[in-house]
Amino acid sequence: MFCKNCGKEIANDCINCPDCGAQLAYNDSDSIGWLCLGCCVPVAGLILYFVWKDQKPKSAKKALIGFFICVAFYVGIYAIYIIYFLLIMFLAGIASTL
Repeated sequence: MFCKNCGKEIANDCINCPDCGAQLAYNDSDSIGWLCLGCCVPVAGLILYFVWKDQKPKSAKKALIGFFICVAFYVGIYAIYIIYFLLIMFLAGIASTL
């Protein structure tokens, strides 16, 4: 493997280049924090996915899952609201005919 910064040959298991100190591998943790961020701030989760999808695929996937959880939650809330509204309108229509 070669360093992308200085071009020197380095071992495959190196995290930093021993010659120039450039970071070769990104710390890609499989933490739930990015899921929570994507869920609480869905736009941030979507942006982080597109920024990290090549460099940190695990973290990017967690942020995207958080985004989809938030979207599914809001779609569910709106569906319940619409069903409730239609039910009230239906019951009001029945009550007015009595």
